[in-house]
Amino acid sequence: MLDIKIIREDPENVKKKLSLRNENPETIEKLYELDKSRLQLIHTTETLKENRNKVSDEIAVMKKNRENTDEKISEMKLVSEKIKTLDEELRRLDKETDDLLRYIPNLPDDSVPHGKSEKDNVQVRISGDKKIFDFKVKDHLQLGKDLDILDFERGAKISGSGFALYKGKGAKLERALINFMLDEQGKNGYREVMTPVIVKRESMEAAEKVPKFEEDMYYMEKDDMFAIPTAEVSILNIHRDEILVNEELPIKYCGFTNCFRREAGSYGKDTKGFLRVHQFNKVELITFCKPEESYAEMEKMLSHACGIIDKLGLHYRVIELCTADIGFAASKCYDIEVWSYAENKWLEASSVSNCTDYQSRRAMIRYKKPLENNKSKTELVHILNGSGLATSRLMVALLESCQTKDGNIILPEVLRGYAGFDSI
Repeated sequence: MLDIKIIREDPENVKKKLSLRNENPETIEKLYELDKSRLQLIHTTETLKENRNKVSDEIAVMKKNRENTDEKISEMKLVSEKIKTLDEELRRLDKETDDLLRYIPNLPDDSVPHGKSEKDNVQVRISGDKKIFDFKVKDHLQLGKDLDILDFERGAKISGSGFALYKGKGAKLERALINFMLDEQGKNGYREVMTPVIVKRESMEAAEKVPKFEEDMYYMEKDDMFAIPTAEVSILNIHRDEILVNEELPIKYCGFTNCFRREAGSYGKDTKGFLRVHQFNKVELITFCKPEESYAEMEKMLSHACGIIDKLGLHYRVIELCTADIGFAASKCYDIEVWSYAENKWLEASSVSNCTDYQSRRAMIRYKKPLENNKSKTELVHILNGSGLATSRLMVALLESCQTKDGNIILPEVLRGYAGFDSI
């Protein structure tokens, strides 16, 4: 969440930055007024409490001197009741403020290109050779069916639309991709973790996924728990409510999980096969770092995600998202898109985001910043996340790119040792 102090100190700048995200700035004005009322209430309450403490001391002296204290005690009872009423009002204002802050996104970094929609995203670079086929390419659905490695019909029978069944070499190829990515990211300095995929509400709140996106989550009402939409949630919460050691930063994790999304707003969009699914596999990258290092760490994370696609030999591009398209918690975001030869378009396979201190404020993840004279100051870390990568759309590009005229798949060399075979 945003720091209320920046709204208090410069509301106009906050409104200006939110307008770049196509957000209504009126909420900031409401928050500003709420904060003013809250600060005034705090001042009034503290003044009353100071006066009560002072009079309590006076009463003690009067009792010691055997003086009548009935009038002062009666006055203090009224003051205590007033303080109780004001404390209740303060709790109400705190909750109202917090509820509003939960729906305000992070502010875009000054380096983010301005734009009104995804059409204004900026292409950073295109990498990998684009293949030219001398035959009509099959899409991943047809390839999966012909080779008996993917079965979306039976996946739908088991769980409904948007769920895949991997079979035979298809399952082994998926496992090969995951193991390859985990090993590569381990070489890049990320410590592998295996986390729960069912998490408490507090964990979702710390990652800023609820209440804003609760409609898109799979929710278990009886236990008040959620299936994670991304391992970002569970990995981020490893250090919730902790103070990290300065010398250990940056701390980097990678982890594979199943991810679950209802995609409640996806009706009418491309939904066939892996283009839009409710369950998918992903290797997630998370970095906790010092604020002054976060944008340099973001570039490193981007290169680590791109490195996977480079070694797979796929055609892809990197785009920088404009102010209107960056993620809710992000201050800056890159997308990596792979080329689908059958769909004849780019498909998002990864997103790399710098969330600055937006998530760490809610999650209370801090570190001791060293100062002069052996002193230190507790500050919030910056948190970055990225897909390293998600396998679903990567699988689309991989199958389509590696197909032969006779309908077989020739695996990229880096996957052959992991899969145990060269072709399908």
